[in-house]
Amino acid sequence: MGRLDEKGTEMRSVKICLFAFLVFISFSLSAHVGSPGVIYQGKAGPYTIMVNVNPPDVIPGTATTSVYIDNQPVYHVYLQPVYWYAGDKGSPKADEALPVKGTAGQYQGLVWLMQSGVASMRVTVDGPLGNGSAIIPVMAVSTAQRTMPASLDWGLAALGLLLVILMITIIGASVSDAVAAPGATTKPSARKRYIAIAITAVILFAILYGGSAWWNSWSSNYRRFMYKAPLAHTSILRDGNQMVLQLNIDSAWLRKNGESMSYVVPDHGKLMHLFLIREKTEDVFAHLHPIRKDSINYLVTLPDLPAGRYLVFGDIVRWSGFTETISDTVTIPEKPVMQNASNISQALYHDPDDTYVISNAINENKNTYTGKTTLVCGKPGIEMKLADGSTATWQHTANTPFEANKIYPLTFAIKDPSGQPAKLQPYMGMMGHAVILKYDGSVYVHLHPVGTYSMASQEIIQDRIKGNGKVPLLPDATHFIDSINHVITNIRLMSEDERNVYLNAGMKGMAMPAMDGMVTFPYAFPSPGNYRIWIQMKRDGKILNSAFDAVVE
Repeated sequence: MGRLDEKGTEMRSVKICLFAFLVFISFSLSAHVGSPGVIYQGKAGPYTIMVNVNPPDVIPGTATTSVYIDNQPVYHVYLQPVYWYAGDKGSPKADEALPVKGTAGQYQGLVWLMQSGVASMRVTVDGPLGNGSAIIPVMAVSTAQRTMPASLDWGLAALGLLLVILMITIIGASVSDAVAAPGATTKPSARKRYIAIAITAVILFAILYGGSAWWNSWSSNYRRFMYKAPLAHTSILRDGNQMVLQLNIDSAWLRKNGESMSYVVPDHGKLMHLFLIREKTEDVFAHLHPIRKDSINYLVTLPDLPAGRYLVFGDIVRWSGFTETISDTVTIPEKPVMQNASNISQALYHDPDDTYVISNAINENKNTYTGKTTLVCGKPGIEMKLADGSTATWQHTANTPFEANKIYPLTFAIKDPSGQPAKLQPYMGMMGHAVILKYDGSVYVHLHPVGTYSMASQEIIQDRIKGNGKVPLLPDATHFIDSINHVITNIRLMSEDERNVYLNAGMKGMAMPAMDGMVTFPYAFPSPGNYRIWIQMKRDGKILNSAFDAVVE
């Protein structure tokens, strides 16, 4: 993230104020730098579309939105930001996206996002088949602060200093040489000149100092309200021979930032999707679903994971639809250390959707572990074996790198042990889940066949749009937690078929139909490098894990 250098902030602010005051021109530090986008794949009425929204990393800012329409003629494509706080009636009017020259079926537009918080992009398609629209959740938050190029920095300083000197000189002359009568032989009073110069210098530098103080205050306030994900402390507890992971969200951080974790809502029927990935080797991957002990503590029984240091990613959704990932690291020991955790695991719910897999390390071509949870990572275009005897093939040309910032349909063909297309079942309401991590840990994303956004967030925003326009009041925390806990308990008591019906009802009109044995995840790799991708599906009531490596140029 770009941030102003603390030591240079005051000097830069003086330079800005010099230039702004003396020539009466305001200078903006903001420039659009696209952040990793939100990708949507689905329907807008009768039209099949794919949308890539690149929100700005500075708010207010412009979001670049690209719309791809699948082989269907259309008349117009419109883009409209819809804010959660404003609702449908209080949001700005739609702007038309223009066709991209040389690319059939692609439209692009710039849309201003003026307020931080939960927003969405409504994409409306008008064509021979009528009108259709789709809502794509967008988290509009400032995550960066602009810096000024050094050449402009010093150029403004030199220009400002020159203008200050000129102004002092002009005012000094105006009370001395400039008031002398034509042809006068007596010299003007030097004393008046020096007094005028002194008074002018004091006034100018007082104005500059005030401008500098204002700018520093503004800059500090901006940094204060830049988005920062909640801090957490993850630890391993022991309950007999069982290890329990506890994720504790930092209460001091919450108080400092005026935040609360009392308003978390289920996504795919879970309050938190927790991912553990062994650091540096990336050979161990776990997808777990902790229970909530209280608003800031989450607990989950650990499967039999090898010892090591793990990256921790916890995905949650707030009641307003705001989605975020809480990240941390934790070390899983060979022999867990007792930390007063007796009888914890007996009280924990053992979620049947929890799963893990062990693969080869990123710098090795073979897996040194044995067991049903092990595999060797696949590569594009090469068939790989799964734990139940079925196979998975990433349908991308072998040995062909991907391009950064280009949307790809990451398609995986799954065959059963007989070689026929596998009959896949919903896994937490979706035909597949995927997690992508860059080798250096700088990129993490949890995505689904419909895109990179949260289903719960989309449903919340759609319900908000259907409302009466008034901003919903913040509910009572205790009653809200109790209500959500009741919902979670009811979901757990459902049979798998009942649970799938319940989850699919909440996603009606959102999910794309899946073909037998085929799962596609739309994604654009944000930067060059090496990536590992874990794919999770379900067949014959069992979760299938697979892992693939990709090179992005």
